[in-house]
Amino acid sequence: MQVAVVGAGSWGTTVAALAAANAPTTLWARRPELAESIDATGENPDYLPGFPLPGGLRCTSDLERAVAEAEVLVMAVPSHWFREVLRRAAPYIRPGVPVLSLTKGIEQGSLTRMTQIIVEELDAAPRRVGVLTGPNLAGEVVAGQPTATVIAVEDEWEAQRLQKLFMGPTFRVYTNPDVVGCEAAGALKNVTAVAAGMAHGLGYGDNSMATLVTRGLAELSRLGMTMGGNPMTFAGLAGMGDLVATCISPKSRNRTVGVGLGEGRSLADITTEMHMVAEGVKTTEAVLALAAAADVEMPIAAMVGAVLYEGRKPHDMVESLMGRPATAELHGFE
Repeated sequence: MQVAVVGAGSWGTTVAALAAANAPTTLWARRPELAESIDATGENPDYLPGFPLPGGLRCTSDLERAVAEAEVLVMAVPSHWFREVLRRAAPYIRPGVPVLSLTKGIEQGSLTRMTQIIVEELDAAPRRVGVLTGPNLAGEVVAGQPTATVIAVEDEWEAQRLQKLFMGPTFRVYTNPDVVGCEAAGALKNVTAVAAGMAHGLGYGDNSMATLVTRGLAELSRLGMTMGGNPMTFAGLAGMGDLVATCISPKSRNRTVGVGLGEGRSLADITTEMHMVAEGVKTTEAVLALAAAADVEMPIAAMVGAVLYEGRKPHDMVESLMGRPATAELHGFE
């Protein structure tokens, strides 16, 4: 199978490397100079310096060249560029090609998931469109540290075919037909990760972090279920697994944003220094809009939104969160 991965950030490059171990793979980079450097040196100097990439991986900044012969398409573009890039690629994509999204975000304004954008822009069969998601920090995966992921595609045969494509000695792939649940979990957990970073930046310890992660899981599960997700999905790799990795790892972009905010730094300064997209910064607004439309209570997400968009201080918001009226642990699940 010819594989195309659109987006040469750290995770797109890592997934392209995984695919290249099993099939001819082309990686698309937006900047010609980055594509040339990857092809010439065999590593991604901007996002994964020091990690050699497979010899079978090719990189180009020509979108037509990247996708025209692809029999599997992987989209690794940030949510705010996702539709634009896919629309540019659409004329060159073969009809019926299975498409996987790696993007953990919600489109602003439309409140649309990435798989929905794929179906809209490519007129694709929904059963052959899905996501690859889980506790997958790019640097650890490309370094060969053992981990697992989920490929969520409704078509069972297609899911198993893609499972074999990306499976490796240290990268275990599971299948799950719950595309909505897996995709929702991946986007919603980024909001909790920003909150977890704030807690760390404020100097709180393990009890606080465990409480935050657990209640964050409750929030994303409540909203994810109203979106159509299977409750069991949120207890698995796409839900709890990804949430734990993103909330506790200093390599997490969203947690990094939260840490800076908790330490009193401005959002503009933090994001300028990162040179990478933290989806939670934009996704929080969309998540709060989805929650309001579904009448789902998400106090942690609301706290994150108040800090990100209203200039509130993390310490003040934590006090407000802890002072909420007492309720039952399974409130909202009955």
